[in-house]
Parts: sequence; structure tokens; C-alpha cells
Amino acid sequence: MRNAVAVAALMAGTGAAWAEVPKVAADITPVHGLVARVMQGVGEPALVVPPGASPHGYSMRPSKARALDQADIVFWMGEALTPWLEGPLEELAGDAHRVELLEAAGTTVLAFREGARFEAHDHGDHEGHEDHDGHEEHEDHADHDGHDDHGHDDHAGHDDHDDHESHAEGEAHDDHDHEEHAAHDDHDDHGHGDGDHEAHDDHDDHADAHGHDHDGDDPHAWLLPANAQAWLDVIAGELAEHDPDNAAAYKANAEAGKQEIAEAVADISAQLEPFRAKQFIVFHDAYQYFERGFGLNAAGAISLGDGVKPSPARVAEIRDVVAERNVTCVFSEPQFNPGLVATVLDGTGAGTAVLDPLGAKLEPGAQFYPALLQDIGTAIAGC
Repeated sequence: MRNAVAVAALMAGTGAAWAEVPKVAADITPVHGLVARVMQGVGEPALVVPPGASPHGYSMRPSKARALDQADIVFWMGEALTPWLEGPLEELAGDAHRVELLEAAGTTVLAFREGARFEAHDHGDHEGHEDHDGHEEHEDHADHDGHDDHGHDDHAGHDDHDDHESHAEGEAHDDHDHEEHAAHDDHDDHGHGDGDHEAHDDHDDHADAHGHDHDGDDPHAWLLPANAQAWLDVIAGELAEHDPDNAAAYKANAEAGKQEIAEAVADISAQLEPFRAKQFIVFHDAYQYFERGFGLNAAGAISLGDGVKPSPARVAEIRDVVAERNVTCVFSEPQFNPGLVATVLDGTGAGTAVLDPLGAKLEPGAQFYPALLQDIGTAIAGC
């Protein structure tokens, strides 16, 4: 009996300590992974946009709405990636402290590249935010990337998974959850199939099918390892401010996370060395941050955004690029019609592989981010 009382007291004490840990939510899996790494051993963040769902037009399930409603801190990429999330943040997480990582100190932000060909665009000219203080030293391979609603229907095709996600969570489809965002479900209808966008073929190069301009900042900034390392410090600082009792743990976790990223970068860089001088084509322009971090050089993109069918003229131009620049590989993405890639590859000697900037098949959690870099690096090196 005495032992049982002691155990009960210990559990009660543990519960009290746990209750003091901030409730944290993160928008997409890469951000969630970084937050989970900083909180490892202390707490567990909630993930708003589940693996496989589009960050650009996700219609939240009740459990995700509850996570925002209960959050003390929300880490998100920003409006450029998840424009639909601004409303729920105001309505559900109005009292939460919100951290927009694209605006965080130390973040390198690149402008979108234009056109089917990328050769005229110097990455160094597009650093829209000059607050890289103290972090340029991480860009060991800066010779040189949810998802752009600015070009971002990046994963509109993933919205197919939204239906499956609700079953996996044991939640029924609720068409009335957050009806204020119902308009975004239109993304689901436009993210698939080549035939859905015939009316847009002639103007895919200036806006996607949903009116999202491809100008401005490219929000795929998590694919630059130096950004992720900078954000670990930002996350640790924010958590420590709200939870000073665990400040030392957050700081130590952030330092360990930065080291893990550095080790992953070194491994991937060695793996990519034979590929660095080669030219490749991506399905849509979501990878320039990864290119910058690893000294790679994409020659162009098949589509302006993942929800836009490329015009015949753009496909023809990409085929010319493949021939003229001796392109080695043309990369597709899991949810897109492989027929477009086959059309580009037809009659060429180029190979093909699949890239996924959100790592839909990877396990969310503290080790997600290095695994995401490795997944992309391995796919490129293996082409």
C-alpha cells in the first residue's frame, strides 16, 4: 500500500509538471518535426496539417481545430504557404503566441523563379530577407525549395488523402467543420488529373488555377538546412520564454538538433557529389532552397504549380531544355500524373525519380527533418 501511495504521488507530481509545459501546435510536418526535436523529453506538439494533406487548402478536422484552440504557441511557415490558416489562427488561436518562421530572424527567403527555364536566375539575387545573422556559416554548400499557393498547389493532389486521414483518426467526414474554409476544398477538385485544367492551359505561367500569384517569396524555405538550424534556436527561445523551467532542455535539444542536421547535410553532400554538375528538371519549382543548400542546379520545371496543368508550349519548352542542356533526370512527385513526365522524357536518355518536399511517407516526430533531407537527397542521387 505504501508503494502504491508513493507511485500515485509521483504520478501526480509528474502530471503537475507536465501541465506547465506549453501546449504547442505546428502547421506542417517539417515544422512539427523541428518543434518536436526541441520539445523532446518535455512535451509533444500537435500537428495541424497531417501527412499527405495539402497545406494549401486543407479543411481542418475537429481534432485539428481543437489543437489550435488549446494552443499556447503556434509555429507556422506563414500566409504564403497556408493562406487558409490565417482565419483559424485568429478565430481559434487568438490568444496563442504565433511564430511565423518565414519572418523569423536568421531566415533566408528566396523569390520565386519565373518561366520554364531557370538558367537566368541567380539564387543569390533572391534573398528577400537579410536577417541571416549568424547563420550563413551553416550554408556550407551554398554554391548555388508545402508548396506554393504562390505556385503552390504543391500538394493539392495530396488532398485525396484528406478523406483517408479522417478515417485513420476515427473521425467521420464533417462537411460542416469550419465552414468558413469550405471554399478551399475547391483545391481538391483542381489538384488532380490533366483534364481538369484545359481552360487554364494558356496562362499557367502567371497564376495558378485558383488565382494564386506565383510572384513574391517562395515559402518552401524549410528545404534549406541553414533555415532549419536557425529555426531550432528560434523555437527553443520561444518555448523557454513561455516555460523557463525547461529552458535548458530546449536549448540542449536545439543544439543536438542542429548537430543532427549538420551530420545529415555532410552525408547527403557526399552522396550528391557525383550529381552536382548535372542538370535536372523538377515537376514544379519547390526545391530551390534544397538546391542552394547542396550546390545543385535545376534546369527548369514542368509546371508552374502542382495544381496547374502545363500548357503544350511549356511542355515543348521543357523538352527543348532536356535536349539542349543534357538533362540527366526529370523528377516527378507522388501525387502527380506521371504521363506528363513520360511526355518530357520521350525520346531522351534522361532518367526519372520521385521527390516529395513534405515527406508524406515519413514518420512525423523529432527525427523527421533529417529524414526528409535524406529522403530527397537519396532520390536525387539515385536517379
